[in-house]
Amino acid sequence: MATHLAAIVPVKGQPLELQTRATPKPGPGELLLLVKSVALNPADGLMREHGLFTPKFPTVIGFDVAGLVLEVGDGVLTCPVDDRDAPSGLFFVPGVTRVAAHSERYWRSCNPDYGVFQERCLVPWQHAVPLPDGDNQLSWNQAATLPVAVVVAMNAWGTMGFRVPTPTSTPTTTSAEKKKREALLIWGASSSVGTMGVQTAQLIQEDLESPVAAVYATSGPANQTYVGSLGADRVFDYNDPRVVEAIVSAAREDGLVVRHCFLAMGQIALCQAVVKAFLKDNNDEEGHVEKRTESVIGSAPPLPADMGVVDGVETVFLIPSTEEKVRLEQFQFWMGTWLRRSLVKGSVRPSPEPRVVGKGLGTINAGLNMVLQGVSCAKLVVEIGS
Repeated sequence: MATHLAAIVPVKGQPLELQTRATPKPGPGELLLLVKSVALNPADGLMREHGLFTPKFPTVIGFDVAGLVLEVGDGVLTCPVDDRDAPSGLFFVPGVTRVAAHSERYWRSCNPDYGVFQERCLVPWQHAVPLPDGDNQLSWNQAATLPVAVVVAMNAWGTMGFRVPTPTSTPTTTSAEKKKREALLIWGASSSVGTMGVQTAQLIQEDLESPVAAVYATSGPANQTYVGSLGADRVFDYNDPRVVEAIVSAAREDGLVVRHCFLAMGQIALCQAVVKAFLKDNNDEEGHVEKRTESVIGSAPPLPADMGVVDGVETVFLIPSTEEKVRLEQFQFWMGTWLRRSLVKGSVRPSPEPRVVGKGLGTINAGLNMVLQGVSCAKLVVEIGS
């Protein structure tokens, strides 16, 4: 029986322990990966310490992975297929195809076979993106930083009703250009999820049919230049006690409204205060009050139990669908279509650049400790295989 080494969480609140596990075989529609690099997320630390998204232990955790396809299950394409001849056009060659992938453990009742903090793991092919070769080739470490950031950002804009243009897709030319009166706001834009939010928001802004005229963002002072280089038109200091007033004043100076906010990290109440400033009742010609225009905040962090409610502002925790068919379709588009084509074209890039904090499964605990202490404008990565 084939085995491999895994970093297992034995019980909630305890450090990961290295143990040997039986290597699983991929089921229908699945890939078995040889793990090369994993990226660390705040949610990983919360799973270890507090059991977030983890109803039972022991288990293997982790979301972000880059690795080599070792085996494929039934129904996975292993030879090139033209996009016009197959629903996905994706193929995965064992021993050849390099991928970045998003773990499925949350939707698999925390089955340890699907956690990524181990030398081998399973993922659905829809959760994986083949990595490009040539000029836009990525390292394992760069690739590992992408899945969660892309999935959360794409989910955010879809939840708010925005379309992120897909490279090589046929542009829509049948309708007139919309009047651009909105500024999209990304709060906590120097995090990995936030930086991807800025990159994707810029693509929305460039879409002629989008109502978005500008991308606003918040970060600490040290990271404002970097966030601006990713496409933010204005970057505000979230440590400024008058940051809400500064954002509202800037938008009014620009002749814009802020009705949608992507909270990558930070305080929901501040986002609510910004969008609340742009809510107003409009009277029709007969003097009747029309329904308020609803604003939306998409939150990457789980919503706090004591969160206040603002009339006219909907706040949504960003998580893919719990219905398997819908979720796999979401991931297939986000990863296999949008991200794959964006990487080939070079229209998005890993952000921020990975910071390697260790080599080998035994260094993940220290990396998670660093994440829980707080990192800024960095994506921490552990190299698992050479």
